[in-house]
Amino acid sequence: MLNNDFAAVLLVKREVFLYMIPPLSGTKGYKASDWNLANPNWTGRLRLVSKSDDVLEIRLEDKNTGELFAKAPINRLNSVDFEPVVDSSRYFVIRLRSDNGQARFVGIGFSDQSDSFDLKVSIQDYFRSALEVEKEIKAEESGVNKIPVLGEGQTLTLNFGKKTIVSNDNQRVISNKESPNNSGSTTTSFPLLPPPPPSSSSPLVRR
Repeated sequence: MLNNDFAAVLLVKREVFLYMIPPLSGTKGYKASDWNLANPNWTGRLRLVSKSDDVLEIRLEDKNTGELFAKAPINRLNSVDFEPVVDSSRYFVIRLRSDNGQARFVGIGFSDQSDSFDLKVSIQDYFRSALEVEKEIKAEESGVNKIPVLGEGQTLTLNFGKKTIVSNDNQRVISNKESPNNSGSTTTSFPLLPPPPPSSSSPLVRR
């Protein structure tokens, strides 16, 4: 039986800062300058994990004990689940969710810009890979009952007992094959030509 608690760790950052942020005002996006950056509300470890039920999740944990502090599932790319701020590349807004369904937006950030870059790229790579897998599955499903169409120069051979029909884009040829047990086996091939036009001496033509 598959363990639903299994999670593949995609990224670990040993220090991340969490901020309680004010509600978003306007449509320009969140600004880290509106937060009290010098005094984070919590400091700990961040792990990005992919769960067995195809869920990507940011987990905030105690850096010493590994105890879970909060988690933020990310359902799709470029959504409110994970949103960069507009005035810095080191800070993001994520949506924490509890087991009973409660949600809250908080800010997270890093002292090193490379840490924030790693997190952003890891999330992008996860969803791009998932999209490629989905495309491959759809392509395989759509090609199961597809009937091949002859292209220019291609041939199709059909065997019906003693007759073999070879067809391409230019002509059709029928071959009559005698039984292989007949010592005088022969193979006759001839193109299917249209019948000749009736001559003037034909009794079927009225003058």
